[in-house]
Amino acid sequence: MLAFGFLIAPLLVILPLSFNAEPYFTFTEGALCSTLLAAVLGTLAVLGLSRAEMPFRNLIMGLLISPMIVPLIITAAGIFFFYASLNEFAQLTGSFIGIVLAHTVLGTPFVVITVTATLIGFDRSLVRAGLMCGATPTRAFFKVVLPLILPGVISGALFAFATSFDEIVVVLFVGSVEYQTIPRQMRAGIREEISPIILAVATLLIGLSTLLMIAVEMLRRYNERQRGVSPG
Repeated sequence: MLAFGFLIAPLLVILPLSFNAEPYFTFTEGALCSTLLAAVLGTLAVLGLSRAEMPFRNLIMGLLISPMIVPLIITAAGIFFFYASLNEFAQLTGSFIGIVLAHTVLGTPFVVITVTATLIGFDRSLVRAGLMCGATPTRAFFKVVLPLILPGVISGALFAFATSFDEIVVVLFVGSVEYQTIPRQMRAGIREEISPIILAVATLLIGLSTLLMIAVEMLRRYNERQRGVSPG
């Protein structure tokens, strides 16, 4: 209890100091775009890697989850130089699309891991049964596969959203003053002065993190019930 109190005490100090009527930021759609892209691309990648005939599966899986393993500063520098090499074709550095794509790279590994875990023990005979009943492969996917892996997709998307929403290092490398994310604004505010506005944003982030944790736990329990496993 003492350790828990020590960890939670700073949050209890922030909450009463955070009420302020002054506007600080406006929400942008960048995190949502990154989340959607990461969820779609990560799910498609896992479905492809789950096929037995897929070559170099381990190598591709390692590449997909590498942004979680490689230090973030190295990933950010790599993305920056990659964008710089493409300047003749597209100006991604300092653009909205550039930030979205960079955050998609960071969020996709979470979707890959959660969907892969959901597919463990997946009975592929259900898909074959759907095809034998006359369903097209597309219809079998949306009616059979997607409902079973949906909890993993949503869980991964929530983690991808949290990663994009809280990320600052990559934004410092590839962003611009035109596109200010919340963590970047908070960093600038802390460097200039500690304002109650920053504390208010911190309180919102704490609440958002709590809601995400609750949502992930609810999805885990739902997935266990779908599989006939008693929640642990």
